[in-house]
Amino acid sequence: MKIVEYRDNAVEPVPKAENTEYRASHLKPPFSPNLRSYGSHQPQGPGFTIKGHTLSWANWKFHVGYDVRAGVIISTASIYDPEVHKSRSVLYRGYISELFVPYQDPTEEWYYKTYFDAGEFGFGQSMVSLEPLHDCPPQAQFLDMYFAGRDGTPQHLENAICVFEQYGGISWRHTETGIPNEEIREVRSDVSLIVRSVVTVGNYDNVIDWEFKPSGSIKPTISLSGMLEIKAVDITHTEQIKEDQHGTLVSENSIGVYHDHYYIYHLDFDIDGVDNSFVKTNLKTVKVSDNSSKRKSYWTTSSEIVKTESDAKIKLGFTPSELAVVNPSKKTSTGNEVGYRLVPNAAVHPLLTEDDYPQTRGAFTNYNVWVTPYNKTQKWAGGLYVDQSRGDDTLAVWTKQNRGIENKDIVLWYVVGIHHVPCQEDFPIMPLLSTGFELRPTNFFERNPVLKTLSPGIVEWPNCGKP
Repeated sequence: MKIVEYRDNAVEPVPKAENTEYRASHLKPPFSPNLRSYGSHQPQGPGFTIKGHTLSWANWKFHVGYDVRAGVIISTASIYDPEVHKSRSVLYRGYISELFVPYQDPTEEWYYKTYFDAGEFGFGQSMVSLEPLHDCPPQAQFLDMYFAGRDGTPQHLENAICVFEQYGGISWRHTETGIPNEEIREVRSDVSLIVRSVVTVGNYDNVIDWEFKPSGSIKPTISLSGMLEIKAVDITHTEQIKEDQHGTLVSENSIGVYHDHYYIYHLDFDIDGVDNSFVKTNLKTVKVSDNSSKRKSYWTTSSEIVKTESDAKIKLGFTPSELAVVNPSKKTSTGNEVGYRLVPNAAVHPLLTEDDYPQTRGAFTNYNVWVTPYNKTQKWAGGLYVDQSRGDDTLAVWTKQNRGIENKDIVLWYVVGIHHVPCQEDFPIMPLLSTGFELRPTNFFERNPVLKTLSPGIVEWPNCGKP
């Protein structure tokens, strides 16, 4: 309990406070742009039901859980198949296993800022209450959560999760103009279900969405907002920069430091049952050299069942490929294996060297995709005790066993990443920056499962359109 050493390398000016106020109650007009009011109304009430923590909506049914480390957990997700008149299992459990945020300033005051937000701070206990009508629309329903405080007493988090239907967009459409003297135009409006939470760790707010669609797709999305991590400097213009400041001058005397955001999802699939396989389908160019066609080339596919953990480690973006989890014992009427495909976002790869201490601890970002056999002790990609980790208990270490993953209960781990080069528009509060991915049925259904789904009706508002 003593100060044993104190060092101050420089005396930096305090950044100015002008134009940094963000509280609505303290803002002064004029406001810009001038946005009009709007209304949202469901006269028949929401289309979903919540019993305990089990949620039913459209053709979906799943459980919404909570964990002090992971935050929201989606489990036992199944979808009703109208062709076979029964619900079919899709996802046994899905959650964010870790968030790795390494800052890129190697100086003495910053080098250690390489955060593991789930393992070191707890995504669940960092969740914040949602603001009705702003975080979530008027028709949203809310769930409260409880967790153990430092002294072991239950802590109540009000409005921790909201659930709502989102209208807008197109589910499917087609305009047929090839029939003489006739034009056919069919469009179906899209409705999806959103399960939303917000995790605020220090300066950043992470808006976490799980979106379910009647088509069978699941679309996890992460949206970042909040405040940049700022470094004070004696610089007011870029012309004064003489050496690498490891960030962007976003305001006078304020550097927004370069950093990364890596979210790794734990996705325990149960596609029509427990025993699944991971299939990689490569797209490859074929040259026509035998004069059998006027074309010079085309592309085709070559699929392989990935048999081991080592073969399942994939760096996306180098070779075009389709990645799917299938059930080899279940096939459609035309013989295709039923499955779900991973539709990734832009691939992000770590730029730190693998022997750099933070990257050794965050080695689960070395690949975008990993697949492991299910093991109840292997839930956290960064290890069980992240704050004590030296990188000896991570996903990268477990997979060195090179276990078999064919026709087994398998877990797909997917890394969603953002290299964040701050800009002035990110200051003082960053507008939402989003990324995500899609889990899309692939030969899971016999045909389009929303072929016979009609667009929702139009609500007649009182005096709408009348003078």
